Amino acid sequence: MPKVIYIEHGGTAHEIDVPVGENVMRGALYNNVPGIAGECGGALSCATCRCFIDDAWAAKVGGPATHEERELLEAVTDLDADEGPARHNVRLSCQISMTDDLDGLVVCLPAKQYA
Repeated sequence: MPKVIYIEHGGTAHEIDVPVGENVMRGALYNNVPGIAGECGGALSCATCRCFIDDAWAAKVGGPATHEERELLEAVTDLDADEGPARHNVRLSCQISMTDDLDGLVVCLPAKQYA
């Protein structure tokens, strides 16, 4: 089973097995990883599952964000203002489906999901 490494804003890492076909958000929620809220349950309507994809994995997570995902991310860009320039690969974790090719995926979590 592929693993995702979730890194909390403070640096604590959680290595979690996430089944193929499941999304990265549910992997975090099912394993109580702090930093992912997933208020809408993955319905692409809240942006409380934001994460930053490590540069090494950015091209492998299924391509760029869809138009709908980008709109949600743009609505919360002020939350990420203090994250710094290294946090440019922002995605909604509910929109990243696990595959065997994503084994070892590294995602960093923001300081906060809410304003």
